[in-house]
Amino acid sequence: MSDVAIRVAGLGKQYQIGGDRKPYKTIRESITDMVLDPLRRLRAGLSADALNGEHAFWALKDVSFEVNRGEVVGIIGRNGAGKSTLLKILSRITEPTEGEVEIVGRVGSLLEVGTGFHPELTGRENVYLNGAILGMKRSEINRRFDEIVAFSEIERFLETPVKHYSSGMYTRLAFAVAAHLEPEILMVDEVLAVGDAAFQKKCLGKMGDVAKAGRTVLFVSHNLAAILALSTRAVLIDKGRITRSGTPTDIVQRYAEITDSLRTIPLADRTDRGGDRSVRMMSLKIDSGAAVGPIRCGDRLRITIGYTAARPLKQPAFLIGIYDPFERPIFFLDSSVAGGLPEILPSEGTVTCLTDPINLSPGPCAVNVAVIFGSAIADHVVHAATFHVEPQDFYGTGKLTDRQRALCLLQQQWNVRESEHPEVATILTATNAGSERPCV
Repeated sequence: MSDVAIRVAGLGKQYQIGGDRKPYKTIRESITDMVLDPLRRLRAGLSADALNGEHAFWALKDVSFEVNRGEVVGIIGRNGAGKSTLLKILSRITEPTEGEVEIVGRVGSLLEVGTGFHPELTGRENVYLNGAILGMKRSEINRRFDEIVAFSEIERFLETPVKHYSSGMYTRLAFAVAAHLEPEILMVDEVLAVGDAAFQKKCLGKMGDVAKAGRTVLFVSHNLAAILALSTRAVLIDKGRITRSGTPTDIVQRYAEITDSLRTIPLADRTDRGGDRSVRMMSLKIDSGAAVGPIRCGDRLRITIGYTAARPLKQPAFLIGIYDPFERPIFFLDSSVAGGLPEILPSEGTVTCLTDPINLSPGPCAVNVAVIFGSAIADHVVHAATFHVEPQDFYGTGKLTDRQRALCLLQQQWNVRESEHPEVATILTATNAGSERPCV
């Protein structure tokens, strides 16, 4: 056990979905049930599933793995696969239904915006509160305090109660505390997606520094590029079970195979979706805007989303993310930024986004879609569809450019000005004549 930081054996977490709510009990009834329930179950010979009937749902089932000290483990899987539930159990936020977890070392975690913060306390006070929860001495927190504040970039609001913070400010301070108070084990969920691009890059860099310092890192992410860049090992979770563990490249490829199979499922039938369900996207169509034919480099993209809701939508935002096979972002389309939609949309209909020429090199692309209604995400589907950009003589020279050289292409003009020194031009011509084209 000297090299093992986390050991998980037979872990399971069961939730109840719907069903009749049980009436409140007196203390006497609760104590009686606590004593008699095991006897009733043993006498009936029933499992937990049978007792709970059709309302039982296992978010995790029979999960076992080990993480060694200094390992950086990326956890990937579809929405609802059980990734966040696993981290909550490992962080002692949620109690497991069965199995056991053994953790050696101090744990710092960032799982949800504001987790572990007291809304009435200021940013400064919450830094010390979180440090105390992690078991830090006040002298240790004092030593790292200035680094935490500088990293979070919220100096002006340090004395403001955090209940007045935006979600981005919450995330900045929470990650800064979790990463700088020197936990032996750092756990980070997809919550980093709340921050802006520059802060996300900063956080990923800090996670890399933590890993280089020999500490253990577990992080959940849909950003496969981050998984490949940071992880020494990756774990794939599907339907509450670990289906594969191995090198990041192997796991990412397996995940891509699973998501490819999902794209054959109509959008309306997808169950692995996020949001509060106040709006539901029913269909997604992607074409070049032409009547027929494939999407080629230099074509425009036309993306049409069908939706339904219980009532008319006031100022909704439709979001479309286009990614390469490794989840690296290519384009991000946002109706609230670009404009063009009326202030109120009917409760059912379609919206269409028509882009400028995309100028993408040939290859596959994945599409994520989401709807924001009010101040919350109403619906969100990852890998909702895919499309393939076909080769095209983009420059009109008869030569094609593949994706190994570049993701996006630009129209360009080259010219040469005659040198004022003819002997220099002669030397350059002779030198370039025998050179090979480099891969820059």
